[in-house]
Amino acid sequence: MLTPMVAGGVVFPGLFLLSKNTLQRLPQLRWEEADAVIVSARLVSSVQAVMASTAGYIVSTSCKHIIDDQHWLSSAYTQFAVPYFIYDIYAMFLCHWHKHQVKGHGGDEGGARAPGSTWAMARGYLHKEFLMVLHHAVMVLVCFPLSVVWRQGKGDFFLGCLLMAEVSTPFVCLGKILIQYKQQHTLLHKVNGALMLLSFLCCRVLLFPYLYWAYGRHAGLPLLAVPLAIPAHVNLGAALLLAPQLYWFFLICRGACRLFRPRGSPPPSPCQIQD
Repeated sequence: MLTPMVAGGVVFPGLFLLSKNTLQRLPQLRWEEADAVIVSARLVSSVQAVMASTAGYIVSTSCKHIIDDQHWLSSAYTQFAVPYFIYDIYAMFLCHWHKHQVKGHGGDEGGARAPGSTWAMARGYLHKEFLMVLHHAVMVLVCFPLSVVWRQGKGDFFLGCLLMAEVSTPFVCLGKILIQYKQQHTLLHKVNGALMLLSFLCCRVLLFPYLYWAYGRHAGLPLLAVPLAIPAHVNLGAALLLAPQLYWFFLICRGACRLFRPRGSPPPSPCQIQD
């Protein structure tokens, strides 16, 4: 178990540092540290999403029997991804820190920061990103032990499908980068927004009804009878995983309504377009 986790602990922070240093030092780029940090964090998230989705596709398509069939990638990638969620909490804090500095709220320019300001910024970060931080913490402290111990080698098909939920992440990351650099009215942003909406709906929201349907087909049950045929704690776990997806999907839909509003409508205010 330690080998995949150590590998993940090297790959994700290492990729972040490599990307940040490249963006800062390449003569053709010479980006500011804030820009390099934000884009590098999004890049690492996108790379992890592609890796997770690919692993999930391989696992889910390889398991013909949705309960008993196993694939080595299911446990190996789960272990490999654990350090990513820990790293990403810190990476998101760095992004918050640099955004705060760029907006000019970081105290006197170039001078020493006021005592306690780091904690104030940490509180602001937790307030703004509480749901995402909670999601990452649950993935490490709850979902990882459950997937490794509680499953006892069963249900790799379902784990593979859950990994494929990351399909939408690269579109989310690109959208945030475009908004950060005031490109939210470009054609690229609109196309990316449509793809993000569609992928999030299919791979994160409709994923859960699909998993219930897949089990119903396996057990010879109609879809509506599945929740009554499986243990209550499974339904509770699915509901807890689905709830934040529905909230984020609502935010995406609200952003899409602003993005595709008629040309004559007033533009969104700056506070509305901040991520």
